[in-house]
Amino acid sequence: MKRREFTRNTVAASLGLYAAPIMGVAQTEKSAIRTIKKGIMWGNIGFGASILEKFQAAKDAGFDGVEVMSPMNREEVLKAKELTGLIVPSVCGSLHGKYSLSDPDPRVREQGVEALKVTMEDAKIYGADTILLIPARVGENVGYDECWDRSIAEISKVLPLAAELGITIAIENVWNNFLLSPLEMAHYIDQFNSPFVRSYFDCGNVLVIGWPEQWIRILGKRIARIHIKEYSRKIADKQGKWAGFGVALQEGDNNWPAIIKSLDEVGYHSWATIEQPGGDTPEGLKELCHRLANILGQKS
Repeated sequence: MKRREFTRNTVAASLGLYAAPIMGVAQTEKSAIRTIKKGIMWGNIGFGASILEKFQAAKDAGFDGVEVMSPMNREEVLKAKELTGLIVPSVCGSLHGKYSLSDPDPRVREQGVEALKVTMEDAKIYGADTILLIPARVGENVGYDECWDRSIAEISKVLPLAAELGITIAIENVWNNFLLSPLEMAHYIDQFNSPFVRSYFDCGNVLVIGWPEQWIRILGKRIARIHIKEYSRKIADKQGKWAGFGVALQEGDNNWPAIIKSLDEVGYHSWATIEQPGGDTPEGLKELCHRLANILGQKS
């Protein structure tokens, strides 16, 4: 769907926000036992010299899995999985910033598509079913409409591979000046008409423009994974936008009970993955896991 069709279809599409569930998401009652698993993003394990040491640190802290980056040494990741028993639930591409799918240069976009394919292949090898993608970045020299059209065109090229591998491409909401509302994110995902394009929802990133619980209710079954991240509007107002992330989990402006209630309402029972500072020591990593368990209403 091109951008000129977006406005025309907004009202009609919004009526279908809670249509038939996307493949692979279980239908549950609100009273069902919450089975969300605890994960941590690779970059937030702040100690350990090897992949195995970092996996072991996550295991010792109480996490169920690690979201790894792509590319990494595949053999070492597989060995770390085997020896620790941890799961790799998702893989984050590390090159979507360098080779943006919205870049004006088609050669750069081509490199971005190739990197995306490698990330999907990594995920398949690790036993993950989801990858994280930042699809585009709006800037002074890259228009919003150009980001929309280019990223759709490039992602569409890899959908046959996604279907073949059984890998979901999960679009994350980041500070890239793109997909700035939950309704727009929903329509962006829906226009692919594919169960292999969904949302990787980040609870901290949206606090500068809205409320996570509202995004969750609107995105609903489109959410494939969530990132648990804290943010303080108060600190940001005083010290600058990026400083808002410098706050401990459960000590910022996220209304975690409301967020979890929304996740329960939409039937989300997958992974909650920490993307949060504080895991630079064994004690810090354990504290992150403990706070995540508190948020989820689980025993730590």
